[in-house]
Amino acid sequence: MRRGDIRRAILSTLGEEPAHGYEVMRRLEAQSGGIWRPSPGSVYPTLQMLEDEGLVRSEERDGTRVYELTESGRTEAEVGGRAGQPPWEHGDGTGVRALREATFGAMAAARQVSATGSAEQIERATAVLDGARRELYRMLAGD
Repeated sequence: MRRGDIRRAILSTLGEEPAHGYEVMRRLEAQSGGIWRPSPGSVYPTLQMLEDEGLVRSEERDGTRVYELTESGRTEAEVGGRAGQPPWEHGDGTGVRALREATFGAMAAARQVSATGSAEQIERATAVLDGARRELYRMLAGD
């Protein structure tokens, strides 16, 4: 994810309802379809920063620190929500998920070939994957 994405995503998810830090992480993972798993090392410092800025407030509830948006935080979340899509979505939101599914599908097939394939099949599979990798880099380079 790009810099600033975690901030926007946390504000967005806290706009739904208050949550503790690990709940924020679970929500972001669920909302992204498992594509994005923010770590405690990115979520908790960002929550602290948002609290310092007056965009969220926290309180102890049942032994857990729960965060919720302030009025300024709601305004910021609304503006941020209109400014762009969630960080895990590009275009219509299905492209990144489709690429992820294709990647996992290829990995599963490669594992199967490595487990049950003949030496010739393993060699051919290696060539196919090497070719795919080179093609992806060519595509990014604009060729």
